[in-house]
Amino acid sequence: MQYRSVTVLAPAKLNLSLDVVGTLPNGYHDLDMVMQTIDLYEKITLRRSNDLSLTLPGSFVPVNDKNTAVKAALAFFDYTGLLAGVDMTIYKRVPVRAGMAGGSADAAGVLVGLNELYGAHLSMSELCAIGAGIGADVPFALLGGTCRVRGVGDLMKALPPCPDCRFVVAMPSVGVSTPEAFARYDTMGSPVHPDCEAQEQAIRDCNLAGVCAAGGNALEHCSGAVETPAICKTLREHGAVMAQMTGSGAAVFGIFDNENAARSAVAALKNGYKQVYLCKPTHGGPRVTVRRLFGAKK
Repeated sequence: MQYRSVTVLAPAKLNLSLDVVGTLPNGYHDLDMVMQTIDLYEKITLRRSNDLSLTLPGSFVPVNDKNTAVKAALAFFDYTGLLAGVDMTIYKRVPVRAGMAGGSADAAGVLVGLNELYGAHLSMSELCAIGAGIGADVPFALLGGTCRVRGVGDLMKALPPCPDCRFVVAMPSVGVSTPEAFARYDTMGSPVHPDCEAQEQAIRDCNLAGVCAAGGNALEHCSGAVETPAICKTLREHGAVMAQMTGSGAAVFGIFDNENAARSAVAALKNGYKQVYLCKPTHGGPRVTVRRLFGAKK
Protein backbone atom coordinates (compact mmCIF):
# COMPACT_ATOMS: atom_id res chain seq x y z
CA MET A 1 0.00 0.00 0.00
CA GLN A 2 1.48 3.32 -1.09
CA TYR A 3 0.78 6.53 0.80
CA ARG A 4 0.83 10.01 -0.65
CA SER A 5 1.29 11.60 2.77
CA VAL A 6 1.36 10.81 6.47
CA THR A 7 0.94 12.90 9.60
CA VAL A 8 2.88 12.13 12.77
CA LEU A 9 2.52 13.35 16.35
CA ALA A 10 5.88 13.40 18.17
CA PRO A 11 5.89 14.04 21.94
CA ALA A 12 8.05 16.36 24.01
CA LYS A 13 9.97 15.05 27.02
CA LEU A 14 10.69 16.02 30.61
CA ASN A 15 13.62 15.01 32.77
CA LEU A 16 12.23 13.61 36.01
CA SER A 17 15.87 13.57 37.09
CA LEU A 18 19.19 14.57 35.55
CA ASP A 19 22.61 13.99 37.07
CA VAL A 20 26.09 14.57 35.69
CA VAL A 21 28.17 11.64 36.93
CA GLY A 22 31.45 12.24 35.11
CA THR A 23 33.14 12.89 31.80
CA LEU A 24 33.49 10.30 29.04
CA PRO A 25 36.78 9.67 27.19
CA ASN A 26 35.43 11.61 24.19
CA GLY A 27 34.94 14.68 26.38
CA TYR A 28 31.15 14.49 26.56
CA HIS A 29 29.41 14.57 29.92
CA ASP A 30 28.35 11.21 31.35
CA LEU A 31 24.71 11.58 32.34
CA ASP A 32 22.24 9.58 34.41
CA MET A 33 18.59 10.51 33.86
CA VAL A 34 15.02 9.39 34.07
CA MET A 35 13.11 10.74 31.07
CA GLN A 36 9.39 10.90 30.37
CA THR A 37 7.40 11.79 27.26
CA ILE A 38 4.31 13.96 27.69
CA ASP A 39 1.21 14.72 25.64
CA LEU A 40 2.56 17.93 24.13
CA TYR A 41 3.21 17.14 20.47
CA GLU A 42 4.97 18.40 17.39
CA LYS A 43 2.67 17.83 14.39
CA ILE A 44 4.62 16.66 11.34
CA THR A 45 3.15 16.16 7.86
CA LEU A 46 5.29 14.39 5.25
CA ARG A 47 4.43 14.28 1.53
CA ARG A 48 6.16 12.29 -1.17
CA SER A 49 8.36 14.44 -3.38
CA ASN A 50 11.36 14.28 -5.67
CA ASP A 51 13.00 17.06 -3.66
CA LEU A 52 13.55 17.76 0.03
CA SER A 53 11.91 20.76 1.65
CA LEU A 54 10.90 21.91 5.14
CA THR A 55 8.27 24.45 6.18
CA LEU A 56 7.83 25.60 9.80
CA PRO A 57 4.65 27.72 9.87
CA GLY A 58 4.78 30.43 12.53
CA SER A 59 8.18 29.36 13.89
CA PHE A 60 11.42 31.33 14.07
CA VAL A 61 13.53 28.14 14.01
CA PRO A 62 15.95 28.33 11.05
CA VAL A 63 15.31 26.09 8.04
CA ASN A 64 18.73 24.86 6.96
CA ASP A 65 20.90 21.74 6.88
CA LYS A 66 21.46 21.98 10.65
CA ASN A 67 17.76 21.48 11.35
CA THR A 68 17.18 18.06 12.93
CA ALA A 69 14.25 17.27 10.63
CA VAL A 70 16.41 17.86 7.56
CA LYS A 71 19.21 15.79 9.09
CA ALA A 72 16.76 12.98 9.81
CA ALA A 73 15.39 12.92 6.26
CA LEU A 74 18.87 12.91 4.73
CA ALA A 75 20.01 10.16 7.11
CA PHE A 76 16.92 8.05 6.33
CA PHE A 77 17.43 8.24 2.56
CA ASP A 78 21.15 7.57 2.95
CA TYR A 79 20.51 4.48 5.10
CA THR A 80 17.75 3.03 2.91
CA GLY A 81 19.27 3.99 -0.43
CA LEU A 82 15.89 5.27 -1.60
CA LEU A 83 16.14 7.76 -4.45
CA ALA A 84 13.31 9.93 -3.20
CA GLY A 85 12.52 13.12 -1.35
CA VAL A 86 9.93 14.57 0.99
CA ASP A 87 8.07 17.81 1.63
CA MET A 88 7.98 18.30 5.41
CA THR A 89 5.66 20.65 7.29
CA ILE A 90 6.18 20.86 11.05
CA TYR A 91 3.80 22.73 13.33
CA LYS A 92 6.01 23.37 16.33
CA ARG A 93 4.14 23.25 19.62
CA VAL A 94 7.06 22.39 21.91
CA PRO A 95 8.94 25.45 23.21
CA VAL A 96 12.40 26.08 21.73
CA ARG A 97 15.57 26.13 23.90
CA ALA A 98 13.44 24.62 26.65
CA GLY A 99 15.15 21.32 27.48
CA MET A 100 12.08 19.46 26.17
CA ALA A 101 13.74 17.88 23.11
CA GLY A 102 11.49 19.50 20.53
CA GLY A 103 14.22 19.20 17.89
CA SER A 104 14.78 15.55 18.77
CA ALA A 105 11.02 14.94 18.58
CA ASP A 106 11.05 16.45 15.07
CA ALA A 107 13.86 14.12 13.98
CA ALA A 108 12.18 11.07 15.54
CA GLY A 109 8.83 11.97 13.97
CA VAL A 110 10.41 12.36 10.53
CA LEU A 111 12.13 8.96 10.83
CA VAL A 112 8.92 7.22 11.91
CA GLY A 113 6.90 9.02 9.27
CA LEU A 114 9.30 8.30 6.40
CA ASN A 115 9.46 4.66 7.46
CA GLU A 116 5.67 4.53 7.02
CA LEU A 117 5.43 6.79 3.97
CA TYR A 118 7.90 4.75 1.92
CA GLY A 119 7.16 1.32 3.45
CA ALA A 120 10.81 0.84 4.43
CA HIS A 121 9.97 -1.54 7.32
CA LEU A 122 12.99 -0.45 9.38
CA SER A 123 13.02 -1.85 12.91
CA MET A 124 13.06 0.36 16.01
CA SER A 125 16.70 -0.66 16.52
CA GLU A 126 17.56 0.58 13.03
CA LEU A 127 15.67 3.83 13.54
CA CYS A 128 17.47 4.38 16.87
CA ALA A 129 20.83 3.73 15.22
CA ILE A 130 20.04 6.34 12.57
CA GLY A 131 18.72 8.70 15.26
CA ALA A 132 21.86 8.44 17.38
CA GLY A 133 23.81 10.00 14.53
CA ILE A 134 21.46 13.01 14.52
CA GLY A 135 21.31 13.91 18.21
CA ALA A 136 21.77 12.46 21.69
CA ASP A 137 18.06 12.58 22.62
CA VAL A 138 16.72 11.17 19.34
CA PRO A 139 16.83 7.47 20.35
CA PHE A 140 14.78 8.24 23.47
CA ALA A 141 12.45 10.44 21.41
CA LEU A 142 11.81 7.40 19.19
CA LEU A 143 11.20 5.01 22.09
CA GLY A 144 9.27 7.40 24.34
CA GLY A 145 7.46 6.48 27.52
CA THR A 146 9.46 6.26 30.74
CA CYS A 147 13.16 5.40 30.50
CA ARG A 148 16.37 5.38 32.52
CA VAL A 149 18.91 6.98 30.19
CA ARG A 150 22.68 7.05 30.68
CA GLY A 151 25.86 8.05 28.90
CA VAL A 152 25.16 10.74 26.33
CA GLY A 153 21.65 9.40 25.82
CA ASP A 154 22.72 6.22 24.06
CA LEU A 155 22.15 3.76 26.93
CA MET A 156 18.43 3.32 27.49
CA LYS A 157 16.40 1.06 29.75
CA ALA A 158 12.62 1.09 29.36
CA LEU A 159 10.75 1.36 32.66
CA PRO A 160 7.13 0.70 33.62
CA PRO A 161 4.79 3.66 33.04
CA CYS A 162 5.19 6.67 35.30
CA PRO A 163 2.63 6.76 38.15
CA ASP A 164 -0.51 8.67 37.20
CA CYS A 165 0.02 12.41 37.62
CA ARG A 166 -0.24 15.77 35.92
CA PHE A 167 2.63 17.97 34.78
CA VAL A 168 2.41 21.74 34.64
CA VAL A 169 5.12 23.12 32.35
CA ALA A 170 6.06 26.78 32.06
CA MET A 171 8.51 28.27 29.59
CA PRO A 172 10.36 31.40 30.79
CA SER A 173 10.76 34.40 28.53
CA VAL A 174 14.39 33.50 27.72
CA GLY A 175 15.68 30.10 26.57
CA VAL A 176 18.93 28.37 27.55
CA SER A 177 21.78 27.22 25.32
CA THR A 178 22.66 23.59 26.08
CA PRO A 179 26.43 23.99 25.42
CA GLU A 180 26.52 27.09 27.62
CA ALA A 181 24.67 25.29 30.45
CA PHE A 182 27.19 22.43 30.44
CA ALA A 183 30.10 24.89 30.22
CA ARG A 184 28.81 26.63 33.35
CA TYR A 185 28.44 23.26 35.06
CA ASP A 186 32.11 22.53 34.35
CA THR A 187 33.02 25.81 36.03
CA MET A 188 30.52 25.89 38.90
CA GLY A 189 29.54 22.29 39.59
CA SER A 190 26.20 21.66 41.30
CA PRO A 191 24.88 21.15 44.83
CA VAL A 192 22.08 18.96 43.41
CA HIS A 193 22.60 15.29 42.54
CA PRO A 194 19.36 13.32 42.24
CA ASP A 195 19.06 9.67 43.19
CA CYS A 196 18.16 8.18 39.80
CA GLU A 197 18.36 4.63 41.16
CA ALA A 198 15.80 5.44 43.88
CA GLN A 199 13.61 7.18 41.33
CA GLU A 200 13.67 4.15 39.04
CA GLN A 201 12.64 1.93 41.96
CA ALA A 202 9.83 4.33 42.90
CA ILE A 203 8.52 4.14 39.33
CA ARG A 204 8.62 0.35 39.51
CA ASP A 205 6.72 0.56 42.82
CA CYS A 206 4.20 3.04 41.31
CA ASN A 207 5.10 5.42 44.14
CA LEU A 208 4.62 9.02 42.95
CA ALA A 209 5.83 10.54 46.22
CA GLY A 210 9.02 8.51 45.92
CA VAL A 211 9.47 9.59 42.29
CA CYS A 212 9.26 13.22 43.39
CA ALA A 213 11.49 12.81 46.45
CA ALA A 214 14.30 11.33 44.34
CA GLY A 215 14.09 13.97 41.59
CA GLY A 216 16.38 16.87 40.84
CA ASN A 217 18.43 18.42 38.07
CA ALA A 218 22.18 18.92 38.41
CA LEU A 219 22.11 21.62 35.71
CA GLU A 220 19.44 23.79 37.31
CA HIS A 221 21.72 25.93 39.48
CA CYS A 222 24.16 26.68 36.68
CA SER A 223 21.71 27.09 33.79
CA GLY A 224 21.60 30.87 34.02
CA ALA A 225 17.79 30.73 33.85
CA VAL A 226 16.95 33.46 36.37
CA GLU A 227 13.18 32.85 36.34
CA THR A 228 13.41 29.23 37.52
CA PRO A 229 13.13 29.87 41.31
CA ALA A 230 10.02 32.05 40.96
CA ILE A 231 8.26 29.52 38.71
CA CYS A 232 9.13 26.67 41.08
CA LYS A 233 7.78 28.72 44.01
CA THR A 234 4.47 29.33 42.24
CA LEU A 235 4.15 25.65 41.33
CA ARG A 236 4.77 24.55 44.93
CA GLU A 237 2.39 27.17 46.32
CA HIS A 238 -0.34 25.62 44.18
CA GLY A 239 0.32 22.07 45.30
CA ALA A 240 3.18 20.68 43.21
CA VAL A 241 4.80 17.72 44.94
CA MET A 242 8.02 18.53 43.07
CA ALA A 243 9.16 21.42 40.87
CA GLN A 244 12.36 21.69 38.83
CA MET A 245 13.92 22.61 35.51
CA THR A 246 13.92 20.04 32.70
CA GLY A 247 17.02 19.13 30.69
CA SER A 248 19.47 22.01 30.32
CA GLY A 249 16.52 24.44 30.57
CA ALA A 250 14.86 26.73 30.42
CA ALA A 251 11.40 25.12 30.86
CA VAL A 252 10.30 24.40 34.42
CA PHE A 253 7.71 21.84 35.48
CA GLY A 254 5.82 20.69 38.53
CA ILE A 255 4.38 17.26 39.28
CA PHE A 256 0.86 17.21 40.72
CA ASP A 257 -1.17 14.36 42.20
CA ASN A 258 -4.36 16.42 41.88
CA GLU A 259 -5.68 17.77 38.57
CA ASN A 260 -7.61 20.65 40.14
CA ALA A 261 -4.45 21.87 41.86
CA ALA A 262 -2.59 21.56 38.56
CA ARG A 263 -5.23 23.66 36.80
CA SER A 264 -4.96 26.36 39.47
CA ALA A 265 -1.18 26.44 38.92
CA VAL A 266 -1.71 26.85 35.17
CA ALA A 267 -4.06 29.78 35.77
CA ALA A 268 -1.57 31.46 38.12
CA LEU A 269 1.39 31.04 35.78
CA LYS A 270 -0.51 32.31 32.74
CA ASN A 271 -0.54 35.74 34.40
CA GLY A 272 3.19 35.98 33.77
CA TYR A 273 4.09 33.50 31.02
CA LYS A 274 2.75 32.92 27.52
CA GLN A 275 3.71 29.24 27.24
CA VAL A 276 2.11 27.22 30.04
CA TYR A 277 0.90 23.65 29.53
CA LEU A 278 -1.08 21.06 31.48
CA CYS A 279 0.19 17.63 30.43
CA LYS A 280 0.01 13.93 31.21
CA PRO A 281 2.68 11.23 30.84
CA THR A 282 2.53 9.21 27.62
CA HIS A 283 3.55 5.64 26.92
CA GLY A 284 5.35 5.81 23.59
CA GLY A 285 7.19 7.81 20.97
CA PRO A 286 5.98 9.29 17.67
CA ARG A 287 2.89 7.78 16.12
CA VAL A 288 1.36 8.06 12.68
CA THR A 289 -2.15 9.46 13.03
CA VAL A 290 -3.15 10.14 9.38
CA ARG A 291 -2.33 8.16 6.24
CA ARG A 292 -3.45 9.41 2.83
CA LEU A 293 -3.42 7.09 -0.15
CA PHE A 294 -2.79 8.15 -3.73
CA GLY A 295 -6.08 9.22 -5.25
CA ALA A 296 -7.62 10.07 -1.88
CA LYS A 297 -9.27 13.45 -1.41
CA LYS A 298 -7.12 16.08 0.25
